[in-house]
Amino acid sequence: MRNEYNHVVWHQSQVTRACREALNGHKSVILWFTGLSGAGKSTLAHAVEKRLYEQKCHTFVLDGDNVRHGLSSDLGFDEADRKENIRRIAQVAKLMLEAGHITLTAFISPFRMERNLARQIVAEGDFIEIYCKCALTVCEQRDVKGLYQKARLGEIPNFTGISSPYEAPENPELIIDTDQSSIDECVQRVLDYLQGKGIITAACT
Repeated sequence: MRNEYNHVVWHQSQVTRACREALNGHKSVILWFTGLSGAGKSTLAHAVEKRLYEQKCHTFVLDGDNVRHGLSSDLGFDEADRKENIRRIAQVAKLMLEAGHITLTAFISPFRMERNLARQIVAEGDFIEIYCKCALTVCEQRDVKGLYQKARLGEIPNFTGISSPYEAPENPELIIDTDQSSIDECVQRVLDYLQGKGIITAACT
């Protein structure tokens, strides 16, 4: 079936990623926040974005719940749909990388294979995996939506950490212990990493 698309060829823009990065004053990168529901992925991603935005960095957060309202509104939560959701997000993040943005993704993304596939579609150094590490008991205590309780009662199938596995990253670029550090401390760790890698300058932090 894919043969009918052999005539589709990538069109190279005259305005390159390097041009956009030069205009923006910082490099583009994908920050991939992963962890259990309630681990603080979205909270941290949005807090990091706010700090970067205040310093005039070009950013955008791809948040799990928000994406499922549109791009992935046709997907469920079984393993196949979760894989497809991550594939879509990875491709969108790649496009935003080329646009020169610091793109922050906040998804449980429970399976190592899918996260590795997301990493492999961009060049080395363009994908920064940030493991928001948090004890399951703390995640359940933070659960204002009551999702864990419903999952334990069997009302929500395929719930990560309860009825579906979460495969923790083996070699992430950053491990943030979100159950042991304040949000400001977590944000600063991310910004320090970006500065250390030359993605942003000291002026951006």
